[in-house]
Amino acid sequence: IFLAMGFLHLFIVNKSGGLILHRPLGQSAPRIGTNEWLRIGSTFHSLHAIAAEASPVKLPGNKNSAGADDGIEEIRGGGLILKCLQTRTGVKFVITAEPGTSDLDAVLREIYVLYSDCALKDPFYELEMPIRCELFTNAIDNLIEKVESGGFKTR
Repeated sequence: IFLAMGFLHLFIVNKSGGLILHRPLGQSAPRIGTNEWLRIGSTFHSLHAIAAEASPVKLPGNKNSAGADDGIEEIRGGGLILKCLQTRTGVKFVITAEPGTSDLDAVLREIYVLYSDCALKDPFYELEMPIRCELFTNAIDNLIEKVESGGFKTR
């Protein structure tokens, strides 16, 4: 299923546009400072909202197939793919990867499941706040390792 693996970064933006998690996923991921990540998260949130409003084609009820607000789902550029999964609650899971990295949708859905299973069930985690759950970050690392080794099966 997976041709070339080149995951770069994962970032998660809350419904208010605040960055709640950012993680490099691979060796070739550029090193970006915390302030720049905060700016990237809020900028992406704003662009996502603008794209939903400016789109010439409106989905029924302005919702995508997952029931979340319409907006940016994928951006392809020279040397980069950005893929976004927005939940019904407005949380955006965004992964960047090198071109040729396949099935990003399945990986994003699995990260969302891990978020639900690990972060949301952590009694010390508060919604909309930065995610500081070691179980979640370890699960992401294990997922990426499994995908890169070819052992990941889609649900």
